[in-house]
Amino acid sequence: MALDAHLTHLFDARLAEAQRTSRAPSAVAAVIGDGEVVWSGAAGNIDGHANGEKATTATQYRIGSITKTFTAVLTLRLVDDGLIDLTDPIAKHLPELADKLQGVRVSELLTHGAGLPAETEGAWWERSHGRTWDELQSSIHAIHRPGRRFHYSNVGFAVAGELVARLRNSTWWDRMHEEVLQPLGLHDTTYAPTAKAAPGLAVHPYADLLHDEPNTDTKAMAPAGQLWSTVHDLAAFAVFLARGNKQVLSDDLRREMQIPALINDDPGTAYTRAYGFGLDIINSGGRRFIGHGGSMPGHQSSLKIDPETGDGVVELVNSTAGLTLDTIGLVRELREHHIGAGWTAKSPTPDVVDIVGTWFWGPRPHVLTAEEAGCGSRRSKVAEAPGSPRTAQAPGPARTNTSRASA
Repeated sequence: MALDAHLTHLFDARLAEAQRTSRAPSAVAAVIGDGEVVWSGAAGNIDGHANGEKATTATQYRIGSITKTFTAVLTLRLVDDGLIDLTDPIAKHLPELADKLQGVRVSELLTHGAGLPAETEGAWWERSHGRTWDELQSSIHAIHRPGRRFHYSNVGFAVAGELVARLRNSTWWDRMHEEVLQPLGLHDTTYAPTAKAAPGLAVHPYADLLHDEPNTDTKAMAPAGQLWSTVHDLAAFAVFLARGNKQVLSDDLRREMQIPALINDDPGTAYTRAYGFGLDIINSGGRRFIGHGGSMPGHQSSLKIDPETGDGVVELVNSTAGLTLDTIGLVRELREHHIGAGWTAKSPTPDVVDIVGTWFWGPRPHVLTAEEAGCGSRRSKVAEAPGSPRTAQAPGPARTNTSRASA
């Protein structure tokens, strides 16, 4: 998919305006169309100063909690390899947690449904010296019954990372690098910042002053938010989530990641966000986007992709306050303004032609098109449903459209 000059300029302008009005030192973004990066851009200087190094799409940023999605993929690989079941109690594999996490299953770690606290006890883990697994033990305890409600937990993903390390007899990072990053070709995604990384910065809210934010090694908490990456690496990861790579994860488990498990129930607001296995599932105007956001001191990030169309967006910024960029709005503009290929007739198979038209399930009409019949989605729901025209319960004519298409 190639963009015309107008749409390219529009995306450039959107990013530049967001960087300026957000007073962000630098920002980068990429738009994905049908599984391919169709635009990427950068704005600002990485140190926030006029004479500083300009940001590029190769600049590396800390991605924060998008790390959780990577950790979920790595954990689900244990399922693919037969080392665990999603229904296994955590204590079966981490016996030191038997008294702490009674009744908590592996799946509930990945859905923020384990009933664990959001943060660690003591010093704020994002801004303090990292702690070991033994030092993390006091933060691992239940605050409500597992499986009942969505409660975002950084601690829970630390436990998932330890599960990977224990069962692989390795480290979380070594397994991440060898089992996920290398097969997907994500060579610019690293544990620590490289020479191409933007520094973490906070901008004074009332003055043009910059504050250096800490770059911490979070150690046992690393599976919750440690990774650094680039906009193109994250775009490739987004496409993997939507389109798959069986070398990394089976399609069945990849699709299961995208099934809403728990609703984020914010009183007074509509249900727009659910959570699957390490994935936010966002309902935006009836369209479903999967992905994650991330925040660490001095950095914010966002990844969203429509798994049905392969359209998505990635955003990275080195500002604690983040970026006021309507990321889904960029996808919407891509869909509204991109001129795609013209319509051409297709030749459906005879069995598809025989079933297209209006079908009734009881008195309720359902229109079945050739495209839907070909992919089997509504064919199974309508033509084979109880009370459908395949049974004797349908009132009157089974179909009102009996025309035949010419091939």
